[in-house]
Amino acid sequence: MLSPERPTPAPDGVSDIRFDAPDRASLYRVLQARRDMRHFVPGQSVPQEVLARVLQAAHSAPSVGLMQPWRLIRIQDPALREGIAALVDEERLATAAQMGERSAEFLALKVEGVRDCAELLVAVLAPDDGTLFGRRTMPRDMALCSAACAIQNLWLAARAENLGLGWVSLFEPAALGRLLQLPEGAQAIAVLCLGPVPDFYDRPMLELQDWRHGRPLEDMVATDHWPA
Repeated sequence: MLSPERPTPAPDGVSDIRFDAPDRASLYRVLQARRDMRHFVPGQSVPQEVLARVLQAAHSAPSVGLMQPWRLIRIQDPALREGIAALVDEERLATAAQMGERSAEFLALKVEGVRDCAELLVAVLAPDDGTLFGRRTMPRDMALCSAACAIQNLWLAARAENLGLGWVSLFEPAALGRLLQLPEGAQAIAVLCLGPVPDFYDRPMLELQDWRHGRPLEDMVATDHWPA
């Protein structure tokens, strides 16, 4: 279906790729410009060659023990998309019901673009394949972290293609699993909205809406032990 071009490997599997200052600057620009997008331009499409590139970027992610536990389901059936949107709407109301005094404020937020985005993908954690290397003590955690790496790769590649991507987690996994006919042991972990956007937020949307503000790096890095 999708067959992105693959770079020719260096002889004997040794990479001779080197990066210069402009390459590094471009990477850091993409990292800083990535946003969790909720506003999409309706009725748009993503060219197949671009979709192939961002999916290949996701599949190039690292994984513990090379287990590659991610699966990506591309939603093309309009009825299925609407079914996913309905599950998100249901969870949005359930979340608001537990927000207490912030319930109305939460309901006023735009939290997803399931109905409007050009492409809708569901990221699924595959059934455990028994990989032991690197995950004996944390089998599910390492699978989940590996799948998250694939989602982050997809997110950054989408931004480099000037496409928005939004990660939607407002759904009941079991209900979405039934809708997608997932096998036993598989779990949907993200609904991913992808496509052209009117504009990219200059800061995280939750900051723009004064819902929550990010903390500085110095609050997150410590030396030798948990900070006092």
